[in-house]
Amino acid sequence: MTFHQFAYRNVVRNIRIYAAFFMASFFSVFVFFIYSMLMFHPSIENGFLGNVPMIWMVIAEIILVVFTWFFIFYSMKAFLEARSKEFGILLHLGMETKQLSKLIFLETIIIGTVSIVVGILFGYSFTKFFFMIVREILMLEELPLYLSWEPFLLTFVVYLSAFIFISLASVYFAPEKKVIELMKGPKEVHFHITYTKYKAILGIVLIVGGYLLALMITRGTFLSYTLLIPILITFGTYYFFSDTIQFIVEQLKKKKSVYWKKSRMLPLAEQTFILRNNRKVFFVVTMVSTLAFLSVGLLATLSSYTSQYDKLNPLGLIYKGHIDNPYENEHMSSIVSELEEKGLSYHLTRFTVLKQTSSFTKYEVEVFRESDINSLLFSYGYPMVRLSQGEGMFIPYSENSVKRLSKMSVDTILVENNIPIKIDKVYPKLIFPSSIVSLNSIIISDEDFQKLTNPYSGFPDEEPGYHLFTFDIPHWIEITDVGVSIQHNVAQEYLKEKYLLPYYFENAGLNYSYILSTYSLFTLVGLLVAAVFVLAAGSFIYFKLHTNLESEKRKFDVLKRMGISDGEIKKLVTTHLFPQFFLPWGVSLAHSLFAFVTLQKILKDIANISIVKELVFAFAFLIVIQVIYFYLIRWRYVVHVRD
Repeated sequence: MTFHQFAYRNVVRNIRIYAAFFMASFFSVFVFFIYSMLMFHPSIENGFLGNVPMIWMVIAEIILVVFTWFFIFYSMKAFLEARSKEFGILLHLGMETKQLSKLIFLETIIIGTVSIVVGILFGYSFTKFFFMIVREILMLEELPLYLSWEPFLLTFVVYLSAFIFISLASVYFAPEKKVIELMKGPKEVHFHITYTKYKAILGIVLIVGGYLLALMITRGTFLSYTLLIPILITFGTYYFFSDTIQFIVEQLKKKKSVYWKKSRMLPLAEQTFILRNNRKVFFVVTMVSTLAFLSVGLLATLSSYTSQYDKLNPLGLIYKGHIDNPYENEHMSSIVSELEEKGLSYHLTRFTVLKQTSSFTKYEVEVFRESDINSLLFSYGYPMVRLSQGEGMFIPYSENSVKRLSKMSVDTILVENNIPIKIDKVYPKLIFPSSIVSLNSIIISDEDFQKLTNPYSGFPDEEPGYHLFTFDIPHWIEITDVGVSIQHNVAQEYLKEKYLLPYYFENAGLNYSYILSTYSLFTLVGLLVAAVFVLAAGSFIYFKLHTNLESEKRKFDVLKRMGISDGEIKKLVTTHLFPQFFLPWGVSLAHSLFAFVTLQKILKDIANISIVKELVFAFAFLIVIQVIYFYLIRWRYVVHVRD
């Protein structure tokens, strides 16, 4: 038998140990390949698939590669540790260390190549179904299956390189062990428990500090706190598992009413050593699980924003320009002709908005005419505004501002024209998108508006007002190609340091198509990445359990000899596995909840969007998956320890 045949038969003989590594590798290849098929699809032109930017697809691909490399590396270490006894026997029989390294390399390449081939085959078989889903999500006319060498070659090169690098790194960086240590099998649990009290307290302080910053965050401190909070949470989580847990368990053991009650002593004493010896694994699982929660949570957030977009943007098209805007007639004629060519119904309202100085705030206020507002409200089907001379009404800039402004009563004078106005009410519905009107906008009667003959005091350095054209279009989702050249000019100008165009244009349908495409992209990427994260989080625990399976079988064998029944063994297995699965998930769930409490606070302030319902559904779904995964692992674990 040649050395290569020996390596092959070794893989076949150890199929139970290699199965977990193979499945981890296979799933990683599968996900990477179907995403590569999408990225290299011929429909991609000029960096876009539909309206999805190519750069985000590349970034998502890189994230998948980096994480799956780490995932495979950890899987490799786990199954090598599980076979340490076998390696010790081979060395004892005379195999040289170089030959053992070569054997591990060949076995890894065999199992890696098989997982690559099978992953690509299954991936290509699933691609047609995947493209059907993508076509519906991105609202594309067609997204046919194709055959090209790029995704096949990319997947094969990336993962073959990964297996070669990881196999060499695992052997090269593995600590030197004597033959007698290897023949003892996987490392036993150390019964020397150490922790540092100040680190235990520091872990709690850092996590609580991160949570408090998350609750205190505002729009102004969002960027700075966003960088600081993950650092505090990461270090706090590590100290929590390395020292805080030990400190808490030791305090419980000192209470005999808790520690000595019934059979609590055995599982509690055992968890002390498990939690200590697996602190790095639990830390990694917690952070990976947090990423899974955040990925799915962000999808839920985008879904909430997408579903509420029409309520936040009641108008289809908005054109806003200076009073002396030279492009006004040309642009309006172009927009109207494009709408009529499409045969779309619309209601056009023209506003002349003037700026004045409020004596109450000493700042500028944007003044709207009552009849102009009523023209727009008529198209909405909203109640009309009825104002007498000297009366005013606030225009809400968000739904949340309606409650706040309704409690205000202001007596002010429009300084430039010495017109007294009493403002003690707010229009009860959102009239304009928040991006159009200022935070200080009011409606006055036509009689008072006609008296605004003197321009704003900031004129000519500042514009005295503007013309606003609003198009109320019932089916604004169909206007994605209306005014595209105007919006392109506006977008290009925003990239410059200073906005100099005398006009602004907004197409709600086109913006929605970009938002929907971005959401769709994140849905595709997020679900794939979250699936990898969820699989990895559970697999890390599974690999660790599998490594210590032989010692666990001996322990439960002793307990059975002592007279413990099968039912009690199931109960002990549950208490043995439960903290290992759900403690990291519980911590990651707490991290994610505080992250999304912060996000909810910001979104409520900016756009009055609630994401609670979507987050509850997403998190409940992930928890159900983890519970199912736990019972599957528990079932296999009970079968193994009974043998």
